[in-house]
Amino acid sequence: MRDQLSDETEAFDGPEDIHPLFRGAPSSTEFRKLRKRLVRETRAAIETYDMIRPGDRWLVCLSGGKDSYTLLAVLHELKWRGLLPVELLACNLDQGQPGFPATVLPEFLTDRQVAHRIEYQDTYSIVKEKVPAGRTYCALCSRLRRGNLYRIAREEGCQAVVLGHHRDDILETFFMNLFHGGRLASMPPKLLNEEGDLNVLRPLAFVAEADCDRFARAMHYPVIPCDLCGSQEGLQRMQVKKLLDEWETRSPGRRQVMFRALMNVRPSHLPDPALFDFTALSPDMSDFNEKDVPRLREH
Repeated sequence: MRDQLSDETEAFDGPEDIHPLFRGAPSSTEFRKLRKRLVRETRAAIETYDMIRPGDRWLVCLSGGKDSYTLLAVLHELKWRGLLPVELLACNLDQGQPGFPATVLPEFLTDRQVAHRIEYQDTYSIVKEKVPAGRTYCALCSRLRRGNLYRIAREEGCQAVVLGHHRDDILETFFMNLFHGGRLASMPPKLLNEEGDLNVLRPLAFVAEADCDRFARAMHYPVIPCDLCGSQEGLQRMQVKKLLDEWETRSPGRRQVMFRALMNVRPSHLPDPALFDFTALSPDMSDFNEKDVPRLREH
């Protein structure tokens, strides 16, 4: 698959043959390699987890962060080249955070000829009201955001909600669950919601956060930081991110090795009786012959 994907992305060098989201892209060899890698890894995740149902409509969630910009651009690149037979609708949920630049994304999406919907829902006030001082906002904020995105997806006739979580998000969630939740779990690249009517997809599952950052910076996309959770100190996710950064610094490539481990699970080597039938493990004594067992010498 890797060679096939590489061959199909070799033609990505022509400056005239691009989606408007790539307008102004650097012509350097380094950027072209980055762009090809992003497309290759995104398509590999889409194929590995069987995300495509031709003719579906995807709600591509755009927060204004580097990851969601990368997701939007790469998906449109794949569709532009006939490799993603679905309809894409970008969506930004304006959650009413003070100082949020409400005109940035509509202007950007219109200028880049991207079909989109902008939705305003003041979940910020709810989060600030409900979460006690000193507690993190992320859990409630995420639930409110997810509920609104599901509603919007249904209203727009979409079959999938597509999120910009990347490889590092998946690893960080795994370690947060390990250290703080007492379970082995992470973000699945593909999930069916509880109601059973929407898929939740993460096509950037194989993509490194650093590549998203390099791509968004090189494209000069108008990145909008999250001032709600980003303003809080001591977040568990930030602590885990720092730990992973330290590991990566001491041993480059450690993140990729750990991610491969998540794709190479051996249930029989984990002590979870609900995951593996340990009660069925017993030696077969039908052919046992006592003479086959050496006796201890008597002293």
